[in-house]
Amino acid sequence: MNGKPLVYLDSAASAQKPRAVIDALTAAMEGSYANVHRGLHTLANETTEAFEAARETVARYLNATSADQIVWTRGGTEAINLVAAGVGQSLQPGDEILVSQMEHHSNIVPWHMLRERHGAVLKWIPVKDDGTLDMEAYAELLGPKTRVVAVTHMSNVLGTLNPVADIVRLAHAAGARVLVDGCQGAVHADPDVQAMGCDWYVLTGHKLFGPTAIGALYGTAEALESLPPYQGGGEMIQSVSEDRVTYAKPPQRFEAGTPPILEAIGLGAALTWYSTYDRAAVQAHEAALLERVRERLSGLNWLTEIGTAPGKGAIFTFTVDGAHAHDIAQIMDRYGVAVRAGLHCAEPLATRFGLTSSTRASFALYNTVEDADAFAAALIKAREFFV
Repeated sequence: MNGKPLVYLDSAASAQKPRAVIDALTAAMEGSYANVHRGLHTLANETTEAFEAARETVARYLNATSADQIVWTRGGTEAINLVAAGVGQSLQPGDEILVSQMEHHSNIVPWHMLRERHGAVLKWIPVKDDGTLDMEAYAELLGPKTRVVAVTHMSNVLGTLNPVADIVRLAHAAGARVLVDGCQGAVHADPDVQAMGCDWYVLTGHKLFGPTAIGALYGTAEALESLPPYQGGGEMIQSVSEDRVTYAKPPQRFEAGTPPILEAIGLGAALTWYSTYDRAAVQAHEAALLERVRERLSGLNWLTEIGTAPGKGAIFTFTVDGAHAHDIAQIMDRYGVAVRAGLHCAEPLATRFGLTSSTRASFALYNTVEDADAFAAALIKAREFFV
């Protein structure tokens, strides 16, 4: 990249794809492809089997009790919108939705829409200076009008890993349901939905080394059954007549039309590939890379790390005194280092920390110690442009 070895540190935005995923997509397109479920010929049956096998793979990955708890979506954003739209059908003016200050816009804007259209009240769980969630303030915010708590498993900016099981326990005691945005946590943490006890859990394929335009919504049987259909069309019905329609049970109730067949197969291949690695070993490797960066950059008075929560994921977000985040990212690109700059789709969090932008390096299992060293060296060189 620009004459330098590529150091890709933008996996929090989208991960690179392993050969296993590329090969699975190619094989599905070249060797056995047709529409799913409704055909009776061999290609349709083979494709349906591969498509539903991918659903089973997602269920195992999340430790769901049944594949029927997995709904295919176009990504994490659509999955959250699906839940929000369903909740909105029974929402009463004054009902409260709790979101944290560290949420991605995808877990903020759908709830704002319920505020605008249905009179919901948004309440914000504050973030402490180190990037941890203020659990005492959260407990005080819960009340008899709380309908939904929407929180991220892992912050895409801070790397903070939230105590989801505790968040769920308190919410359920108040009679509220919990949606967890697992778009980062499903990759870098332990997305055990039974251990967390959440009502809904969202993931996206492209951050999990799979294709774009595919995601999944997990829900308990009760939580999914409580939601009305999100879109209308084929597949999501039991029967249709001129004066009546009856709907299928979850997950088909929420999968109108031809689904993302190839993308689902690709995500299944990605999770199968990723599951060959020991999750604890991957987390330890990523944590070691973050600590390597911190060691190489320690003592630099012009550098500020944003988010220092204990046990955080391998995300290093920072500002450089006297330099704009976009300029830092562009200069680092000259040295072959790919990082992200801006608000990271988390404006309330940026406001909380008094930032107009920041630069983010995010690590994944394919990054190396050499990558960490190259990042630190490129950042120091980039800063020299502003001295």
